[in-house]
Amino acid sequence: MTDLFARKKPYPLGAHKEDGKLRFAFVSREPVCGILLFDRETGKMLSRIPFLPQERVGNVYCKTVDGFDASKITYQFYEGDRRIPDERGRVFPGISSYGRERTSAAMRAGFLEDDFDWEEDRPPRIPYDQALVYCMHVRGFTKHVSSGVEHRGTFAGILEKLPYLKEIGVTTLELQPAYEFAELAEEEETQLLKELRGHAENAGKKLNYWGYKRGCYYAPKAGYAASGDPAREFKTLVKALHENGMELVMQFYFPGEVKRSEIPEILRFWVLEYHVDGFHLMGEDIPAQTLAADDALADTKLWYYGFDVEGLYRSGERPAYPHLAEYNDAWCYDMRRYLKGDDGMLNSVLYHLRHIPGQAGCIHYLTNYSGFTLADLVSYDRKHNEANGEDNRDGTDGNCSWNCGEEGPSRKRKVRQLRVRQIKNAMCLLLLSQSTPLIFMGDEFGNSQRGNNNPYCQDNAVAWLDWSCVGKNREILAFWKELVALRREHPILHPAEELRLMDDLACGYPDLSYHGQNAWRPQTESYFRYIGILLCEKYVTPESDGLLYLAMNMHWESHELAMPRPPKGNRWELVLSTAEEMAGQEKEGSEQLLARIPPRSVAVYKSVPADVRRVPKGAREPERRERK
Repeated sequence: MTDLFARKKPYPLGAHKEDGKLRFAFVSREPVCGILLFDRETGKMLSRIPFLPQERVGNVYCKTVDGFDASKITYQFYEGDRRIPDERGRVFPGISSYGRERTSAAMRAGFLEDDFDWEEDRPPRIPYDQALVYCMHVRGFTKHVSSGVEHRGTFAGILEKLPYLKEIGVTTLELQPAYEFAELAEEEETQLLKELRGHAENAGKKLNYWGYKRGCYYAPKAGYAASGDPAREFKTLVKALHENGMELVMQFYFPGEVKRSEIPEILRFWVLEYHVDGFHLMGEDIPAQTLAADDALADTKLWYYGFDVEGLYRSGERPAYPHLAEYNDAWCYDMRRYLKGDDGMLNSVLYHLRHIPGQAGCIHYLTNYSGFTLADLVSYDRKHNEANGEDNRDGTDGNCSWNCGEEGPSRKRKVRQLRVRQIKNAMCLLLLSQSTPLIFMGDEFGNSQRGNNNPYCQDNAVAWLDWSCVGKNREILAFWKELVALRREHPILHPAEELRLMDDLACGYPDLSYHGQNAWRPQTESYFRYIGILLCEKYVTPESDGLLYLAMNMHWESHELAMPRPPKGNRWELVLSTAEEMAGQEKEGSEQLLARIPPRSVAVYKSVPADVRRVPKGAREPERRERK
């Protein structure tokens, strides 16, 4: 006798090809429901197939259908007279163009083709100490005509820009929501969107450019595909990234109505089907610890506000591949306040500069998709979101920004010069911090959103990258590249573990130490805004005797900082400075050397043999003089 119960397969939900047949699993509490099959080309309905009572397990109906070619049909479910798109659909062939209101009738799901050739694709599994993250909006990255790509605003457009991304040092792409979501729909907003907009009474038919809402989590967004095959285009992008030693991390936003039990299945699907390298988890009540402990995701990057690593690992245990990372705003706002010269910030800044969690990573950033761009952070004191249609009430008022003396675009040379210096200072804070840096798209060349700190609905030049800024702001981009090269050249700037501020090697220098107007005596009282930081490279590169000295002064006046003497036969050489003119002073025959650091500037020195001379870009040869 046939065991009917054993033939029921309620999971996974949705529709799948199985042994030449099609298996459907649909959640419903209605007694009358079933499957609608359509011709993929014409849209004509081919069959209406009801679920039978005996095909139900709990609230899941499951049925196997034979006699249809999966490549030539699409499907929906129905309850009574109501058509229901499959939110777990893998592809939606009826959706292509971006920004058009969609109907339920258009949301017909199809079946994935299984002929993509991954060849020998392998995830690079880049350690956090080697990573540099670039957060982007898929459409906004290349949609502007100035991008110069053939397939603007798409996954293929990103592929065309891979040489540029490698050139600026990027190892890891973080994509804002790139799964299928309705960017234009009249529906109730998610809690996150309400918070971003600030005024739910203005809800209505408005473009959701960002995509922080419930979506169809198993399908790449068709509107981001240049071709009619978003799945293949997305796989091609991931494969190309891996071939170039780069990786891809996706943002996933899960509102409260999404079942927590399904989230692990969604993430596993993207790892197995699309070879995705990681996920930034966003939303309400995310089961972060459950996901962190999922063995199938043990070599997949997971980013969240914070993880209880002590509950996951034994004391002193370090996982073979640390895949978890905290991702929050703590670094961001403290560094912004220090950048603009607020008092009482040094202790927090020094903590953030060295902080690396014991068994995880830490993603730090100064700007992100929400808030000012880096160029706007130094050009605006206040948000300018009038274009959003919310009477400038949406978006945060707490930007911790400073306009350098004039609001918005300025023709004053001194204001423009100071802004460039502040952008360079910000880049130094970002890349001289020892955890994993993240930069938002376009910040490396001074892209502006015209003071809009919440462009959630701006599918236009406000939110699209203006690539003409690459030429206009070449000085900023050149400095970014120089700083990236410096970080790569000196592993002590990105150690795998947090430095201990101790001389464990008995080599005469701790791995990390702080200095003020006198060597080895840091001054961190609330009114100090400058500090010297000494790094001994031997602790990360045993064969090296090199030292690095970072001088940071965010005060509006110049200050002298003491520099410990380098090893015998060496001297300090200035290798990078954010000031146009950097004058260094040394005092011969004394216990310490002194460097005068200009207002609002950062300088980097390294120890070199006394007979080696080099003058860094943008700086003059340091002159020697006695301290008065």
